[in-house]
Amino acid sequence: MRRPRLRTHTAPRRGLQAPSPPPGLGSMTLFRSGLLVLTTPLAALAPRLAPILTSAAQFVNDTLYVHLQPGMSLEGPAQPLSTPVQATFEVLDFISYFYAGANVHPHLDIRILLTNIQSKSAFLPSLASSVQNLAHPPEVVLTDFQTLDGSQYNPVKQQLERYATSCYSCCPTLTSVLLYPDYESAELPVGFTLPSTIRPSSPVARSPKQPVRGYHRGAVGGTFDRLHNAHKVLLSVSCIVAQEQLVVGVADKDLLKGKLLPELLQSYAERVEHLSEFLVDIKPSLAFDIVPLLDPYGPAGSDPSLEFLVVSEETYRGGMAVNRFRHEKDLKELTLYQIQLLHDPGHRENEEDKISSSSSRQRMLGNLLRPPHVRSGLPAGLYVIGLTGISGSGKSAVAQRLKGLGAYVIDCDQLGHRAYTPAGPAYQPVVQAFGTDILHKDGFINRKVLSSRVFGNKKHLKKLTDIMWPVIAKLAREEMDRAVAAGKRVCVIEAAVLLEAGWQSMVHEVWTIVIPETEAVRRIMERDGLSEAAAQSRLQSQMSGQQLVDQSHVVLSTLWEPHVTQLQVEKAWALLQKRIDAIQPF
Repeated sequence: MRRPRLRTHTAPRRGLQAPSPPPGLGSMTLFRSGLLVLTTPLAALAPRLAPILTSAAQFVNDTLYVHLQPGMSLEGPAQPLSTPVQATFEVLDFISYFYAGANVHPHLDIRILLTNIQSKSAFLPSLASSVQNLAHPPEVVLTDFQTLDGSQYNPVKQQLERYATSCYSCCPTLTSVLLYPDYESAELPVGFTLPSTIRPSSPVARSPKQPVRGYHRGAVGGTFDRLHNAHKVLLSVSCIVAQEQLVVGVADKDLLKGKLLPELLQSYAERVEHLSEFLVDIKPSLAFDIVPLLDPYGPAGSDPSLEFLVVSEETYRGGMAVNRFRHEKDLKELTLYQIQLLHDPGHRENEEDKISSSSSRQRMLGNLLRPPHVRSGLPAGLYVIGLTGISGSGKSAVAQRLKGLGAYVIDCDQLGHRAYTPAGPAYQPVVQAFGTDILHKDGFINRKVLSSRVFGNKKHLKKLTDIMWPVIAKLAREEMDRAVAAGKRVCVIEAAVLLEAGWQSMVHEVWTIVIPETEAVRRIMERDGLSEAAAQSRLQSQMSGQQLVDQSHVVLSTLWEPHVTQLQVEKAWALLQKRIDAIQPF
């Protein structure tokens, strides 16, 4: 079986304000990657996780690997050895609880390493001494182990470094830190019990100390967009239960159509790359077969060698459907492991209350997705936004909201109307190209007649756009000069054909408004009195939302209530002002 390709990348350092260093450390240093070795027994460790993570987050600002070795001592002359940890349901619940608590540190990419966590059928008295390579070699090793005097005791730190480097590939200049979390301020709960979050499909009630059975081959599936902590729980449980191979189905094509804001989904290749790196990091001994998931059953519905399937609360019914499908094919049913959804305490209005990729995509609305264009040919002191979107997306409404915040708005549709008037710059060229039979009796161009002449005729349409688009661009530049004269520093060009016409060459940023095509059809039918077929035909003649987003700097959506749109626009506007302030003069 093929193993996923691993690509190592280093994220840029993010700036964090360093708090007071632990005892014995004169200054605080931020590291891109770190290894946290936890030695406290699980029962006592769980209620202490919050202060431990807070303390660790003061040193690491990107990837934090976590190694569980409960009960290990770093004192004494003998070098501590990595010993196997029996995979019980308590361990699985702890992993779920850990990832749930890690959401308060969104800058950290936390990865609980599973090499020494072994299920019942694979439990061995000792582990191989080979050093495991990690995608981001730790620059610092941290631990919750504490000395009696509360100091950064050098022999203990040396033992910690030796232990870390005996288990994992670390940076040559590895630094070690004994964490002394503020447990007193954390108000640790009394009588704390880990919540039960992992359930096997068995009539037998599970208990915390019950060993987890291992299987040779199993499967798990999902979209895995912007890998988050709920994904990591799903994948970690799968990796613990699997002993030889894990088949991972990644949703693609038709299975993505019903997703919220699909235009902001990572590509299949991106999702597989991030997924591969995570899986190989946490359990390199497994063979991973990552495949596109193109139907609801995927490999789990047809592969006779699979023994288990890991699902979430919301996909449990899908798992049951897979087993019914297998039964119809005379295949053995899969053991189902159900993972409880992780609650997102920071969810906002119109977001799901669980940790989800949908919420992550919603939070991208209004953010800058790629660097702005540098445009030397635009009026000095004027920052130009190109606002576009498919028909019915709400461009005019958003343009008016931006106007209310101080932008100068140029409506290219109105410029087109002006260009068509008898005194307009496009009147004579259009009449010469299409004949006088497109005119009203009063001499004005009948736009309905003209539209019927060019609709569905690529040659005639190109003839018209070759006339109109340069004229509108010239009028828009004249409007930019008026914006400067009015003292405006932001100008918004609203244009449905912004990208088709090539007008992105006269803007610093492209902002696109997205809505589902079904909603766009409904709005067009309601607004213009068109049939469903006519509304769909109009959309098919335009660039898709995905094509627009692929060339956009900022994405907005008018899918929700007006006040939600307003909040998005205000967020985008505030971030824009910061960008403009940072680059003036422009």
